[in-house]
Amino acid sequence: MLLIAATGFAAGYFYFVYRPDVQTDDAAAHQAVQAASDGAVALLSYSPDTLSRDFTNAKSRVTENYLAYYQQFADQIVGPSAQRGQVTTTATVVKAAVLELHSNSAVVLVFVKQKTATKEKPQPVVTSSSVRVTLTKVSGSWLIEKFNAV
Repeated sequence: MLLIAATGFAAGYFYFVYRPDVQTDDAAAHQAVQAASDGAVALLSYSPDTLSRDFTNAKSRVTENYLAYYQQFADQIVGPSAQRGQVTTTATVVKAAVLELHSNSAVVLVFVKQKTATKEKPQPVVTSSSVRVTLTKVSGSWLIEKFNAV
């Protein structure tokens, strides 16, 4: 009886404690940081000449829950202003770090530098910001669930 109980405990421990820890190792953290960084660049970079391609790239990095918000924001705000003012924005990630990491979700703080130029002001204006990126693992890929400026 004791042997069965010990085996049951070991199997339960493996399934509920050890296995999730293995899924949140350094490699998983690196994947989450990379996905958040690449996603932030995709969501924050656009040019009037490549707007459709830029939006398609950004949409491929978000969950279905966030897609509706992003689509509306892109269609009603970013797209028209980028076309009207000939706005080009290029984002680069300066640094990123994991705040929370679970087997199917993560929160990453991303520090971003953006260069924005317009037809009227071709000399780029450089700004810095930080973004809290909430990720969800969907079919083995980290996708953006929330994207909030900090």
